[in-house]
Amino acid sequence: MRQVGSMHIETLKVFCDIIESGSFSYAASQNFVTQSAVSQQVRSLEEKYDCRLIERGRAGVKPTPAGQILYTASKEIVRRFLELENRLREIGSVVAGTIRVGTVYSVGLHELPPYLTEFLRNFPAVNVHLEYLRSNKIYEDLIEGKVDLGVVAYPAKRSQIVSVPFRHDELVLAVPPDNPLAKHSKVNVGQLQGQKFVGYERDIPTRKASDRILRQYGVKPIYALEFDNIETIKRAVEIGLGCAIVPRMTIENEVARGTLRMLEFQEGSFLRPLAIIYKRGRELSPAVHKFIEVLTTSNVVPRARGDKTGDKTERAPRGERAERNNDANNSDRAEKAEKAEKTEKTA
Repeated sequence: MRQVGSMHIETLKVFCDIIESGSFSYAASQNFVTQSAVSQQVRSLEEKYDCRLIERGRAGVKPTPAGQILYTASKEIVRRFLELENRLREIGSVVAGTIRVGTVYSVGLHELPPYLTEFLRNFPAVNVHLEYLRSNKIYEDLIEGKVDLGVVAYPAKRSQIVSVPFRHDELVLAVPPDNPLAKHSKVNVGQLQGQKFVGYERDIPTRKASDRILRQYGVKPIYALEFDNIETIKRAVEIGLGCAIVPRMTIENEVARGTLRMLEFQEGSFLRPLAIIYKRGRELSPAVHKFIEVLTTSNVVPRARGDKTGDKTERAPRGERAERNNDANNSDRAEKAEKAEKTEKTA
């Protein structure tokens, strides 16, 4: 049992999570316990030291002066203990523990599942906890230590963040079946002038990239609605509220069901770069190292959610794998996307 004196390391970690998040429910979810268990752990600490450690108010949970002292010390104790565990696990070749991954909906729901399947098949003792967050929040949570890894689109260059290329996906146009464009398989970007759009909110990197594509071809988009996640965007397009530029993988189920039509762009493929990010200088656990290794070396083919193949992991044919691994070098559109990415500051 992991203890410091008569105090559990787990209790100190829970206390730190409460202070950092300002939420008992968040701390409970991060530590896979009930909210009542979290409350009990706080009460046990307050009884042990015979003082109040936490104050509850409208703004959330805040530490008392005594609570701040305990938090500062506990944060260092927990950090040192986790480092010790990681080193011992590396010596013993044990890959276990929990990985907290922050990602956006379009990646977490449609790109990661086959990689998660392969990872958990090889390392069943690891618990992968996915959190769906806005891009800017992923960077913040990485820096604050609330998540171990992030998987994002259009990775931003930040001094505190290490970025590892993951893969590219293709942006396509989604339209409702009754849209006049739906009878075509491809569309010229210039044809979108005057179309109503449903898009991501303005601060989201994929929205910035979509607007950059439209501007490049002289189209000034008219946004009817803006949302922060791909699932809501798709539902709005399905009921005829506009068209949307989205990653191909995210609409394959709807296209198969006939609720959406997908059009490629005649100008070529507009590629969306995805990357794995983590805090610079942070000691990564063996489980996190293995997770990054699976994401960057596995040749699995992402399938849309609900695909009839279920959780089976399909590997790409050798020629297709080679083409996918070299698409940035073999495609003029990829080169243009990379140049645009360097000049566009995305959050």
